[in-house]
This record gives sequence, structure tokens and C-alpha cells, in this order.
Amino acid sequence: MDDQNKNLILATVLSFIVILIWFVLFPPPEQTLTPDELEIATAEGNEVQTPSAAGTVGEATTAAEETLPEEQAPRVEIDTPRLKGSLSLSGGRIDELFLKDYKVSIEEGAPIVELLSPVGSDSAYYALYGWAPGTGVAGADVPGPNTLWTVESGETLNVDAPVTLKWENDKGLTFRRTISVDENYMFTVTQSVENNTQAEVGMAPYGILARHGIGEDGDLPGLKNFFILHEGVIGMADGTLAEIDYGDVRDFDIDPNERAQAEVYQVKEDGWIGFTDHYWMTTLIPEPGTPFKAAAKYDERRKIYQTETVLPTLTVAPGATEEVTTQLFAGAKEWEAIREYQSEGVQKFIDSIDWGWFFFLTKPIFWLLHNINVLIGNMGWSIIGLTLIIKAILFPLAYKSYVSMAKMKELQPQMEALKEAAGDDRQKMQQGMMELYKKEKVNPAAGCLPILMQIPIFFSLYKVIFVTIELRQAPWFGPFQDLSAPDPTSIMNLFGLLPFAGPQPDSIMALIFIGILPLLLGISMWLQQKLNPAPTDPTQAMIFAWMPWVFMFMLGSFASGLVVYWIANNTITFTQQYLIMRSQGFKPDVFGNIKSSFKRTPKTDDK
Repeated sequence: MDDQNKNLILATVLSFIVILIWFVLFPPPEQTLTPDELEIATAEGNEVQTPSAAGTVGEATTAAEETLPEEQAPRVEIDTPRLKGSLSLSGGRIDELFLKDYKVSIEEGAPIVELLSPVGSDSAYYALYGWAPGTGVAGADVPGPNTLWTVESGETLNVDAPVTLKWENDKGLTFRRTISVDENYMFTVTQSVENNTQAEVGMAPYGILARHGIGEDGDLPGLKNFFILHEGVIGMADGTLAEIDYGDVRDFDIDPNERAQAEVYQVKEDGWIGFTDHYWMTTLIPEPGTPFKAAAKYDERRKIYQTETVLPTLTVAPGATEEVTTQLFAGAKEWEAIREYQSEGVQKFIDSIDWGWFFFLTKPIFWLLHNINVLIGNMGWSIIGLTLIIKAILFPLAYKSYVSMAKMKELQPQMEALKEAAGDDRQKMQQGMMELYKKEKVNPAAGCLPILMQIPIFFSLYKVIFVTIELRQAPWFGPFQDLSAPDPTSIMNLFGLLPFAGPQPDSIMALIFIGILPLLLGISMWLQQKLNPAPTDPTQAMIFAWMPWVFMFMLGSFASGLVVYWIANNTITFTQQYLIMRSQGFKPDVFGNIKSSFKRTPKTDDK
């Protein structure tokens, strides 16, 4: 590998580092819906005002005795194979939900994940449904955020056991709400109104998701706030994805129609809107083909984030009953479950998983990794299997590259002769080398192609490991029980041999006292370098000598699953390159190159 090839490799690696730094300092802007793509207006027939999710006691009710403080309100239990919790009869809110399959940490005895929590808890988060009053209906005539409902049928909400709530006003309107849930995370909510009056009435059904912020700035607890991860409002409007960070929601302008900081748009046929976190999501989903108004809001006074859907106003004739059905997703962003809901009609629901800019790579990489894991049953070995498949796919390119590098070695004597003949005339030397490359059919840049291909693959796999819940707390073996977290071992305690814990993963000490996986990564990169002699240029030699150890510390705090991939990739690359170079008649002197790297360059005295 000549100096030009080494310069290309060096430039590629430095570009890789620059890209990392650039992404940290200048994260990509979130994709938002533009005015050209959406109708930022209130839909015809939906000119109604939905109530705030943070209603006060007595709001929108006909009598004070029909409201109760939240802690005193009766509840209906929710118990499915994957969910447990309850819904409050105060407002009929779905406001307490735990995910049975997920724990907050891998520690023994850790509690299961809490997704929704009622008003009055540290971080209230709930779903609320109701009717916005229209023609012939006043605000007190419809159930409000704190209206006390009664149970008409059902005891415990289960997969095969829906619950129906009922509320009657004193003017002849009867409201019912039937809630059912499937075996995963999808609730179905059917709202109906029976008109027993002598006049026609109109009202618009709505759904609200509300999250109460913490602190003066309205920050929510538990957010990662990491640049490659979207946390905040997520929605789909007729095929266009919207992602709005919580900070951007707080910066919304006041919408005079909504009387709040809001961004409002009209969905013509298919869409959904809600909140997404790292691994969990809640989403309001009207029936496909139904137009609706979608909104994201922020109540600065109460520090409440809110997303809502308002469907077209229903006209209910005297003696008639009208109903509307919507869905609520509340659970983990599992690829298989979300894909199934998409196949059942939820438009582009799979895009609720944050695939990132390289979605054309992250999606197939995750699909392949997921299916390998289905066969093997261990995510660590699946990552190694994925690496083998990726290297096999790229092998034709790698083969040409390594063959070209072997031929470059054979041309080394002729290149040295050209340098001597050209002397200080660099243009003559370059022309001679180009003619030699053309004559021998050698591409000096071929050695960089495998490295260039690895950069987008590396970023895509990093995204997959960091974002997808299938990697969360995924074990490998021994101390590696969470491949989405950094290596838990440390040089500080001799990788667990000494009787004390290593530094905390998010501390500065963890960057210095790295674990065994980053150490193996550095060694694998160092050995890969030893397939070739060190560059003759002392500056290049120094940079190449330090590079493995710089990467070792730089990647030490990355997810251990990603480091496993990089170690496997380096090992396979070393093996491929060694065997191909041997097949071309060039025998890499690995041990000789290692030995020479420990020799000190003798100093020459100037005379």
C-alpha cells in the first residue's frame, strides 16, 4: 500500500471522526410538516373548542356531586397478558398503565415499566376522550375531563372482556364509552351518544393525550435528550411524518382558535398523532379514511403537553344514536407488533420507530438482525452473525480491494525506481505512477472502498442498537447482560476479578478505565494494521500507531453491541485480507511488523 493509498485511508478515518463530531455539535433538524404540505386551518364542521386535559373539579359537569378528587374516584382494573393498570371513572381516563414484559433495569427485583400515571402523580400521563359541544349543546351538557362515569357492563378490562361506561345529563342525552384491548398494546374506544330529546344536536368526538411537565421549564423526567433520538410529538398526516421535540412544542406560537400554544393541521384521510419516548409510545389513531383535525399543544401555565384528534361533528337526530370508534396505542415500540398494526390499516405505523436518515439501511439491517435472533435466540451471537452476512455481501468488493492492495505490493520496487528517476519532480513522478497503474490494471483507491462502505453501515447499526427496543436489555453472556448499554467491565477492577465495582458508565472515569470489549476492539484494529509495514513517513507512522487506541477510548462508551460488531468486523477483515494477499503470492509478515513496531528508531547525529 503506497503513500497515496495510505493518505486516502487516513483521510477516510479522519472524515469518520469529523462526521461523529459534526453530528454531536450540529444534530440534524427534525422533520416537520410544512404549510405547503398541510392545511393549517380548522376543518369545516370541526369549529369546536376541545377542553383542556387539565380540567378542574366541577368543570363541564351538570352537578358538583358528579365529580370527585382524583384519589377518591372509583377505578376499573386493566389486566391483560402484557398490561396491567386501571382507568379512572373520573373523566373515564385511561391513566394507569404498566408494561408487564419490561423492567426499568436489569437489577434483580427492579419494578416493571410504568407508562401512564394519573393526575397527582410525579409525572401524570393519560388518555382522555370526550365530546366537544356543537349545535344545540352547551359545555355542561357533555361529559368533561372530570365527569364521574358509571360502569354499565364489565368488571375488569381484559382481552376478551370490554368495559362500557355510561353518563346521562339531565336534558335527555345519554353517553356511553366502550373500551376494549387486544393481546398487545392497542385499545379500541367506541363513543356513542343517544339523543332522547325533541331537538337535533351536534357535537364532535375528540381524543386527548396529556403529559404533565416537571420543573419551571416543563421538562419531562426520564428523557435521553440524545441527538440521534427523537423524543416528543410524532404524527402521520396523509403519508407525511411529523417529529417535533418537546423543546419545539414549548416554542409554539399562540393559536387564537385553540387559545393555546399550538400547531394544528387537517388530516384528509389517514393519520395518527401522539408522544414517543426512547422505547415507549402513545398514539391516537382515528379510523382509516376518516378526516380529522390533529393538534399538538403546550399549556405553559400548567406545564402540560397535549396532542389531540378532533373528528367531524356528528349530527344526532331526535331518538337516534350515533357512535364513532378510534384506537389508542399505548405500549412498547416493538417492531413485530407495530408492523402488524400497520398491516391492519394504520398508515406507515412502522415509521413511528426512529429509523433516522439512513432508513434505507437501518430498516433492512434491523430486519436481518431480528430474524437472525429469532433463529439463534441470543442477540450477541446474532450481531456476530449479522457481521458475517454483511461481510459476505461486501466480499466481492473486498476481494477486488485486497487483490489490488497485493498488486500494489508487487509494484513497490517499480514505484521506488520511479521516485528515484523523478527526483524532486513530483508531477513527473505522478504521471509515471498513473501510467504504471494503468499498465498493471491497479486501482490505488480500491483499498479505501471497504472502509468507505463501513461508515454508513456503522452509523445504521449504531442507530438500530440504540433505538430499537429489541436490543434493550438484550443479554449475550457473562457480564454482558444489556447490549444496548456500554461494556459493564472495567480495567479498574481487573474486569471483575477485584471485589469492587467499576466506575459508573456515565462518569469521566468510565472513559478512562474502559472495559474488555473496547480493549479487544483496539487490539483488533492494531493487528489489522500489522498486515502491512508501518508507513515510511514518520508523521503518518505516528498517526497510524495511535489510531487503534484513540478509537478504543472513543468507542468505549458506545453500546456494547456496537463494539461487538466492530470487533467481529475487524477480525473477519483481518482474516479475509490475510488469506487474499496470500493467494496473490504476497505473504504478510504480521509478526515481523509487530516486532518492528516495538523497535525504537535510531537517532542519527548531524555532522
